[in-house]
Amino acid sequence: MPRRGKKYRAVAEKAPHEPIGIEAAMKTVRELAWAAFDETVEVAMQLGVDPRHADQMVRGTVVLPHGTGKDVRVLAIAGGEQLQAAKDAGADLVMSGEEAVEKISGGFLDFDAVVATPDMMRHVGRLGRVLGPRGLMPNPKTGTVTPNIAEAIRAIKAGKVEFRVSKTRTIHGVIGRKSFDPEKLEENFRAFVGAVQRARPPAAKGRYIQSVHVGTTMSPSLEIDLGDVDRLQTAERA
Repeated sequence: MPRRGKKYRAVAEKAPHEPIGIEAAMKTVRELAWAAFDETVEVAMQLGVDPRHADQMVRGTVVLPHGTGKDVRVLAIAGGEQLQAAKDAGADLVMSGEEAVEKISGGFLDFDAVVATPDMMRHVGRLGRVLGPRGLMPNPKTGTVTPNIAEAIRAIKAGKVEFRVSKTRTIHGVIGRKSFDPEKLEENFRAFVGAVQRARPPAAKGRYIQSVHVGTTMSPSLEIDLGDVDRLQTAERA
């Protein structure tokens, strides 16, 4: 295992080694961030599902109340009047299906999200091997294949993020930057975890959320008290 640097070890000594509440975690994660740049704040959740079975797959989207703090570059793939609608909605790049296939197949990947109209999927489908492993393949289930491409673009620009459980039963997501106020990080955290809770597949048995950690790009992560996480779901039902 690689040896950690002095700055990392210094903040690691200050980090709590027991699970802490959500409110305290959002304050502490900012205090432990030591890098000179505006570090990303991330959440990692271990789930009690078996993603090898289709009926236990967990995926979905959520619009974070305060966005991610990142300027997301959106590629819109459309035709006809939808091209102009995508531009008006704020798409950074707009291409026809054939143009997208040519450029992306040639190595162009200067974008963070892709949306497409249904009629363009006959072209976009050829890019599955390139976009799929990067989590960029448009999908109707996440709202990135839609006839209302303008609405999809505005949602992404407003802070919409996707999540999907990995083979190791983990979900990762971005909930902001270290420059965010603790209150904004907490609201984003609650929105993200709430969306994962609502995405629980009926086939999942036993404890669904088994652990939750938050941390910044360069700092040690903090374990969240699962009692606090469970209360989020209780509050939603009330």
